[in-house]
Amino acid sequence: MAKATVPKADIFVYKGIDKKGNKVQGEINCATSALAKAQLIKQGIHARSVKKKVKPMFGGSKKISPLEIALFTRQMATMMKAGVPLVQSFDIVAGGSENQGLTELILTIKEDVASGGGFAPSLKKHPKYFDELFCNLVEAGEQSGSLETMLDRIAVYKEKTEQLKGKIKKALTYPIAVVVVALVVTALLLVKVVPQFAETFAGFGAELPAFTLFVLHISEVTQEYWLYALGGMGGFFMLYGKLKEKSKTFREFMDRVALKVPIVGNIVIQSIYARFARTLSTTFAAGVPLIDALDSVAGATGNSVYLAATVRVRDEVATGIQLNTAMSNTGLFPALMLQMTLIGEESGALDDMLDKAANYYEEAVDNAVDNLTSLLEPFIMSILGVLVGGLMIAMYLPIFKMGAAM
Repeated sequence: MAKATVPKADIFVYKGIDKKGNKVQGEINCATSALAKAQLIKQGIHARSVKKKVKPMFGGSKKISPLEIALFTRQMATMMKAGVPLVQSFDIVAGGSENQGLTELILTIKEDVASGGGFAPSLKKHPKYFDELFCNLVEAGEQSGSLETMLDRIAVYKEKTEQLKGKIKKALTYPIAVVVVALVVTALLLVKVVPQFAETFAGFGAELPAFTLFVLHISEVTQEYWLYALGGMGGFFMLYGKLKEKSKTFREFMDRVALKVPIVGNIVIQSIYARFARTLSTTFAAGVPLIDALDSVAGATGNSVYLAATVRVRDEVATGIQLNTAMSNTGLFPALMLQMTLIGEESGALDDMLDKAANYYEEAVDNAVDNLTSLLEPFIMSILGVLVGGLMIAMYLPIFKMGAAM
């Protein structure tokens, strides 16, 4: 027996009047305009106009970033705190989004919720954007009747997490970008500019300085093998990406290396402390049992070394050992975090103390990134000066010597 074909859903733009007589407008995700009108009637909206949304001629939906998910969560929390019904909140947030992909995602979730599917189950259908921690916290909020409060906590968590990621990227991207630009400029000089000088030097009939000969030799090698070098670098990065994706052993090795890199390793470690404290604080404050909360923390650390340590902490806590003792047994957590955890456990305010610890380490990461940038700027300028300036000196050195001999 042939399977029935499920009609593809489209986005329809509607205008109408709600139960209170107020004019409303928005977007709805349905297979046909008739189904869209029927769905609107269920929501208490008398639709006067329902039209299929025109898709842009060029380009499609943009990728949905984690920062946009954080903004969506913040807006939903704000709408619900203001007393706006959940389904209507989706319409308002979707209407303010400039990302077509995010709009479609919000409207899809809205349709699931409007049909009685529940907020958390609807989010679980989109694991690419809403992880297990996000869905579990929303589910806890729905069950406890404090969804708006829970959404606010999730929004804070997502915002802090994305800010922390941004700081780490800032610490790594700037020096890498400058070094790449320096290498590209140097390669262009060696391939395009130096050969012009080489033709000029060929008619000198005099012995060239050793430094100039060295640069000319490098230029010849670069001209002959630059394509192979480019292919080799591309192959290296592809191999690195594949190994990191497929090989658990390689990922664990790189995670260990990341913790030992001078200066940068310290920033990575402090960011792990911040994520650990922030995630545990958020989940514990939401009423999630400590053992389950530690499961969420293990996945949020972002490093296999600390993931294994967190799993060990969870197993020890499950046997009745205090959290701060279990953390101390790993030998990976600093005294400040251990002390704050101990005070939190003894005072019954563990979530509050962990929140303070998260704020402290997030600020420490911010300061470390700023200091790293300040230290790297003169170092990077020196590299640029040596590479570009050295090439120019090597090329003009024979001319200067000829001028001095005349």
